[in-house]
Amino acid sequence: MGVKTTRESAFVHAIASAGVAFAVTRACAEGSATICGCDTRHKGPPGEGWKWGGCSEDVEFGSMVSREFADARENRPDARSAMNRQNNEAGRVSITDHMYLKCKCHGLSGSCEVKTCWWSQPDFRVIGDYMKDKYDSASEMVVEKHRESRGWVETLRPKYTFFKPPTDRDLVYYENSPNFCEPNPETGSFGTRDRVCNLTSHGIDGCDLLCCGRGHNTRTEKRKEKCHCVFHWCCYVSCQECVRVYDVHTCK
Repeated sequence: MGVKTTRESAFVHAIASAGVAFAVTRACAEGSATICGCDTRHKGPPGEGWKWGGCSEDVEFGSMVSREFADARENRPDARSAMNRQNNEAGRVSITDHMYLKCKCHGLSGSCEVKTCWWSQPDFRVIGDYMKDKYDSASEMVVEKHRESRGWVETLRPKYTFFKPPTDRDLVYYENSPNFCEPNPETGSFGTRDRVCNLTSHGIDGCDLLCCGRGHNTRTEKRKEKCHCVFHWCCYVSCQECVRVYDVHTCK
């Protein structure tokens, strides 16, 4: 049985493609790779109070390597390849969209009289959180077949015309996800029994959704924490140790 074309598969392809682009881009900037270096293009004029410096990360080169690596097997004229190409590219675009100016101050005692700045990738956690949002809003597609000179070709179109069509920044899928409520080695699901859930949340981490209607158990848990912290001049902080009781909710 092949890999399902679900929204989970879409997320995996996007985050893996982004990961390759991110790692290559970072290695180039750090000098770990000999075939690339810093980005010297698209800098534009410096802003007020700062100048270009440091090593701008070459995300275009990283994305190119990712495109060659991650998309190498996605050249078939079928729906799965079309889906994977779209999601791979969405992962790469997410890094380009989150590039930002990182700056370093220079001057006496860190006065920041002069500031040099360069283009930097964000922490990869930022990309992961962004792709999780894209996973939640992924577009469901349907497969269409049509004949071309090379034979039958499959393409994707949005299933629901009243939703905005996906852009190159969006994830797409065309098969429903399996039921992750129970353990299933075929899908890699561990189920949700004994998972900690949030009693007050209406989201996926809430006990109603995460426990799949089975209900939840509640237990109290004592935790030792630092408390009543006081700053002493100069310079240390002293704290007491408090025992606090928490309610912990887990799925039945």
